[in-house]
Amino acid sequence: MYQKSVKFLSNLRRENRQFAVIGLGRFGRAVCQTLCKMGYDVLGTDRDEKIVSQVLAEKIVVNAIQLDSTELTALKEAGIFEFDTVIVAIGNFIQESIITTLNVKEGGVNYVVAKASSEIHGKLLKRVGADRVVFPEYDAGCDLAYSLTKPAILERFDLDPEHSIVEVFVPQEFDGKTLAELQLRNRYGLNLLAVGKDEKFKINPAPHERLYKGMMMVVIGCNKDIQKLPI
Repeated sequence: MYQKSVKFLSNLRRENRQFAVIGLGRFGRAVCQTLCKMGYDVLGTDRDEKIVSQVLAEKIVVNAIQLDSTELTALKEAGIFEFDTVIVAIGNFIQESIITTLNVKEGGVNYVVAKASSEIHGKLLKRVGADRVVFPEYDAGCDLAYSLTKPAILERFDLDPEHSIVEVFVPQEFDGKTLAELQLRNRYGLNLLAVGKDEKFKINPAPHERLYKGMMMVVIGCNKDIQKLPI
């Protein structure tokens, strides 16, 4: 049976989670705005009251408050420790970023994502407990490279630095062929998770399933192998 889905990978991520974003610069605002559009509950915070007011006025996020995230008491009183995920989006002020990350982990937050401005900064964030460290400029560069070389990729979910799940249009070369004929695992080292058409997906399709141009497929595997898929 086909499973209705706007985007297969987006729906994999859909959970009833609450997010707090600390630091409302360009990166923090983008995170807030995107999470809100996806329907999640988001609280934005910044130490600058003018920035908080601006974010609220521009309706980037519904809820935003001013606080000093280096103060453990301020975080506790704001209820930050009750959130499932906290994103520390303070990249340029290393000391504030590290102290904030340490504070939210010691406060009991289950999952903390922290923005780093350098490799050393990233290592320090890991040392104080960050569950995930992101490098926005590096990641943006990687995404651009993939979009230029593999424009057929609709969405990408990185499992680790070497493996990903991608949603991709069925290549012209695969048009009209069955999965048994394509032998994705043997030829490309990839495993097929789902195939879709008209915003509906069939999970774990049978070998006799036939693919056509315009359909979508979701595959998992090594990034190097994914790059070998024909456009």
